[in-house]
Amino acid sequence: MLWHGMNISGLSRLVRSRPSMHWSRLHKLMALPPMAIYNSGMGALESMLYGRAVAETELVEPPLFVLGFWRSGTTLLQNLLSHDPQFGHLGLYQALFPWHFLLTETATKKLTAPFVPRARPMDNMEVSWDAPQEDDIATAVMSQVSPYMFLSRPHDLRYFWKALDFENLDAAELERYESCLMLLLKKMTYKSQKRIMLKSPFHTYHVKNLVKMFPDARFLYIHRDPYHVVRSACHLRRRMIEENTLGRPEFCNVENEIIDTYRFGLERYEQDRHLIPEGNLHEISFEKLEVEPIAELGNAYGSLGLNGFGDLEQALLPTLFSLRSYQKNQFNDDPALVRRVYKELRPAYERFGYSAPDLDSLPLRGESGAA
Repeated sequence: MLWHGMNISGLSRLVRSRPSMHWSRLHKLMALPPMAIYNSGMGALESMLYGRAVAETELVEPPLFVLGFWRSGTTLLQNLLSHDPQFGHLGLYQALFPWHFLLTETATKKLTAPFVPRARPMDNMEVSWDAPQEDDIATAVMSQVSPYMFLSRPHDLRYFWKALDFENLDAAELERYESCLMLLLKKMTYKSQKRIMLKSPFHTYHVKNLVKMFPDARFLYIHRDPYHVVRSACHLRRRMIEENTLGRPEFCNVENEIIDTYRFGLERYEQDRHLIPEGNLHEISFEKLEVEPIAELGNAYGSLGLNGFGDLEQALLPTLFSLRSYQKNQFNDDPALVRRVYKELRPAYERFGYSAPDLDSLPLRGESGAA
């Protein structure tokens, strides 16, 4: 679970937020204190051994950030980019145990590899300790500034919205988040000496801060048909709550919240993307990437002035069959949700050139496919 990577101070902040708890999750709750002690101890030892070297580490080059709403194709894009040998990415072990992966990763991965699930529960993507992950998992563990903190109180979305909009954060929270993000990148660079490629939908909401921290960073924004995004994101949210809450799973206005979050994300991206220097931002379509990944990535590399596309192409060629045979989650379309998404998110359809659904052909009522 997300919470098992926290150190003592992180667990203290989690407890002070009064998370939901239930006896059915007792086995997970009981593991939190010993894991926090372990993480603090290993983190202190790692700091003694590597702290000075990490602090003196400089990033090889400005990072590449993958942006986009949850379920818009960010994971596919990140997985494709992770085949490029010039990029370093955050693996699952590093994301869950960011305080001490320099010290413990090699031995622990060997001991625990047989126990890692083969696929993610929300979308069937393959999982391993080295599989690319969102850096927001690591910064949530380290700083507790993350929309994922709502998983501790799924009935109360104030924490979710507070983290999405950095204007709601006080100075101490913002400083804690930014220092944890920078520490994470320095540790990744110290380990691999490669340019860092990061993916997190969370970053889409604070481009302004990323440009301030990394003025010459590159950004890849991926978009997808808004209806398919909303439908899949509803499923994702329910599965994440089921897997990570410490209390009873509660699902409060999931469709409303996903639509509102998507709308706010688009507004914030449109507001801030002009801050990215010319030539440092490229937008990519999930639908095109899924069909012609090499051609679309070639366009992206050219647009962003990234070298090394030939190496990526050669690395991807043997994987194309498995990519095309990957089975996505299947849902039945919900006519009411189709109508609602188009009505409320029409600017996204128009902004990215998606065709309007044929509303006249839809039945008036239908079963929801969002779950």
